[in-house]
Amino acid sequence: MDRHAKDFLDYLEAEKNASPRTISTYRTSIEVFRRFRPSGGWETFRAEDFRAWMLEMMKREMARATVRLRFAALRALYAFLHMRRVVSKNVLLEVSLPKTMKSLPRFLTTAQVDVLVEAPGKHEKTKQAPVWMAARDTAIIELFYSTGMRLSELVGLDVKDVDMIGETARVLGKGGRERVCPVGSHALTAISHYRRVARVVNGPLFINKSRRRLSTRSVHLLMKLRLAQAGLPGDLSPHKLRHSFATHLLDNGADLRSVQTLLGHASISTTQIYTHVTIERLKAAYEAAHPRAEK
Repeated sequence: MDRHAKDFLDYLEAEKNASPRTISTYRTSIEVFRRFRPSGGWETFRAEDFRAWMLEMMKREMARATVRLRFAALRALYAFLHMRRVVSKNVLLEVSLPKTMKSLPRFLTTAQVDVLVEAPGKHEKTKQAPVWMAARDTAIIELFYSTGMRLSELVGLDVKDVDMIGETARVLGKGGRERVCPVGSHALTAISHYRRVARVVNGPLFINKSRRRLSTRSVHLLMKLRLAQAGLPGDLSPHKLRHSFATHLLDNGADLRSVQTLLGHASISTTQIYTHVTIERLKAAYEAAHPRAEK
C-alpha cells in the first residue's frame, strides 16, 4: 500500500476515531482497486478508471451494496487527498453509482400472528420454564405486533413507560427521538397478566430469570422457540413483526404519514417500502382472480 493510502488510514484512526471494522473495510477497498489498477498514482486516475472498475465488479455479480460501500471508501480517500492537495479534485464525484435494490420486507399474515401468540401457552403446559416466562413471551409478541416498535426500543422499556390507563407506550427511538405509541387491548391484557404473575412492579418491563433487563439476543432466542412451536419458518425475526404491523395497517386503510409516525421513521421514503408490499399483494390477487389477467 502506498504512502498516501497509509496516511489516509492513519488519519481515520487518529483524527476521525474510526472503528477497526471501518478501517479494515476501507483498507480492503483500496487494495482491491489497486489490484485492478496496479500502476500509476492517485493523481493520475480518472473517472473512466473507476467506471471500468465498477463494471468489473458488476460482472462478478458483486452485490450493489458492496460496490457502493467500496466506492464510498475511495471517495473518502479522494476527499482526504484533495484536502492534502495531493490531487486537484475528487474524480469519484463524477461517477454515478448503481442504485441499491430494495428487497420487499417479509411479514406474517394475521393468521400466522394469531398462531404465534398462542404458541407460548404450549410452552407453559410442557413446564420447561416458569409460568411467568410464558406470560412474558406472550406480552412481548403482543406488544411487538401492537406497536411495531424496534427490538431495541422494546427491551429498553421500563414499567413506567407503558401507560395502562392511557393505553400508550413512551418509546425512545433512534437519534434519541421520543414518540408515543398506541397499545391495543390484547397487548395491554397480556402485559397486565405478565406483570401480575412475574411480580414486576417497577424497573425494566421485560426481565430474564435473574430479574434483570432482557437482552435483544434473548428475545431472538425466544422468538425462534415460539416459531418452532407454532410451526412457522424459523428465519422470521422479531423485526418481521414490525414489518407485519406496518403492512397490516396499510392493508386496512391507514395513511402512510400515520404509519411513518408510528414506526418512528425520520423520512417517509423509508416507510414507502411497505406500500410496495401492499401493491405487490394486490397485483398477485388480481392476476390470480381476474379472468382477463395474464396467467
